Amino acid sequence: MSSPFTAEHVAEWASFGTKLKGKPTPKQQLAAKERKAKCSEMKKRLVKELNDPNWTEKKIEKELDRLAEEGGKVAERPEYLDGPSGTRDFYPPEMKVQNWLFDKFRETAKSFGFQEYDAPVLEHVKLYERKAGEEIVDQMYNFTDKEGKHVTLRPEMTPTLARMVLNKTNLQTGEVRLTLPLKWFSIPQCWRFETTQRGRKREHYQWNMDIVGVDHVNAELELLAAACFFFKSLGIGPEAVGIKINSRAVLEVVLAKHNIKKGQKDEDGGDIFAKACVIIDKLDKIGGEAVTELLGGIGVNAESAADILQALQAPTVDALTDHIGAESESVEEVRRLFQLAEEYGISDYLVFDASVVRGLAYYTGIVWEAFDRRGELRAIMGGGRYDRLLELYGGEKCQIPCVGFGFGDCVIMELLKECNKLPEFQGSGVDYVVCAFSPDLYGSAAKISAQLRACGCSVDLMPSPKKNAKASFKHADQTGAKRMVFVAPDEISRSVVRVKDLRTKDKNGEAVQVDCPVDKLDTVDALVAEAAAK
Repeated sequence: MSSPFTAEHVAEWASFGTKLKGKPTPKQQLAAKERKAKCSEMKKRLVKELNDPNWTEKKIEKELDRLAEEGGKVAERPEYLDGPSGTRDFYPPEMKVQNWLFDKFRETAKSFGFQEYDAPVLEHVKLYERKAGEEIVDQMYNFTDKEGKHVTLRPEMTPTLARMVLNKTNLQTGEVRLTLPLKWFSIPQCWRFETTQRGRKREHYQWNMDIVGVDHVNAELELLAAACFFFKSLGIGPEAVGIKINSRAVLEVVLAKHNIKKGQKDEDGGDIFAKACVIIDKLDKIGGEAVTELLGGIGVNAESAADILQALQAPTVDALTDHIGAESESVEEVRRLFQLAEEYGISDYLVFDASVVRGLAYYTGIVWEAFDRRGELRAIMGGGRYDRLLELYGGEKCQIPCVGFGFGDCVIMELLKECNKLPEFQGSGVDYVVCAFSPDLYGSAAKISAQLRACGCSVDLMPSPKKNAKASFKHADQTGAKRMVFVAPDEISRSVVRVKDLRTKDKNGEAVQVDCPVDKLDTVDALVAEAAAK
């Protein structure tokens, strides 16, 4: 087993000092206690980082001690052995966790009647230009392919969804040739060239849920209910996570008071309203003073900026109505959503927040963001209504209402770790490990493996036998198999195999072991149950 430790690991370990030998003085005892605490903290950290059952704290300590004694000499690692910056490798233990999370995504989506779809990770750059927002365009992994086409690794999935729906739409009439509403979900991998930090990578998977063809707030309600259902399925309650709700249409009313209107262009032809939304979306990150300065850069004077910021701080829907000076359809829509959420039983998760606008240019109505109530993580999930996106792509006849959310895998994993909600997976999880006593019996072991698989079992056929039967059983136990089949000469001569159930104990607390006829391997369960009862 090769060492996974870098020179930096060894240097950190060596910086704690060496182990004391002999009887320490009181002063040395204090130093030894401090060293022990630092070593313990580092070992625990490395156990999590390595996520490999072979590297226990004891083995980590022994290996780091050895490397430190050798002067920290670690073989130089070629740069290409590390994945590209901001990306992740998923070893089998990480894949188990990822598959578990994705299963939760799928279970929730299917519980709400959504259908899964997918598309190529390679998309047309034109789908994102002036449609999703300048920030996404700047962050794209885009290039010209060998046919001269300008393409990109998709930075998000919503434009792809729009493209797919329009491919099932008569662009001259706007009639969708599928039964509406569409309730679709996907778990695509997305790519953005941006600064990496906790919960943010340059590649990530994103659970997308979208409803196409519903022009009222019931669609938003259903998506929010699905998100709450998902949180509950993970054991994450409203005391840990909240969902901030606002409306871009409400913000449109607020900005219109200060002559910032949707579709209004600046001297460079840019959309002033969209730019204002992007600036306001940064309020939590950069603060009111910086937002005021940036708004000034697009022509908003200080007095107007102050009034806009005051509106964004409205604590309730009623307070925002008072600030605007009149009831509006968009405010009433938000109010209706909260009323319905109360009846749906999800209101504990929802919080009104007038400052939430979402940075993407295509949002038109209600928008939302899920957040960690402790304030330690970035947005967990975000979404909203985007009624004009398909029209922008397909033409004025394609006025097809849409609403959806995107739920990244990175931040929710951080939250699950913080809340101690990640499951613990033991071993490989296979039903059987089959081992031949010798190379001569490998054919018999292969035949028995095939028979077990035909019974619907998962089987790991060991390519090389261990030195003895005890080592074989130990290997099966360590890999997390449920049962071990040992194909040995004596048993085969009697047309049976020895099956040891590694998870079932008899009345004496010993693992149950039975001899099963090779032509009756489908009876193993009954034989084990009978033996356990004796």
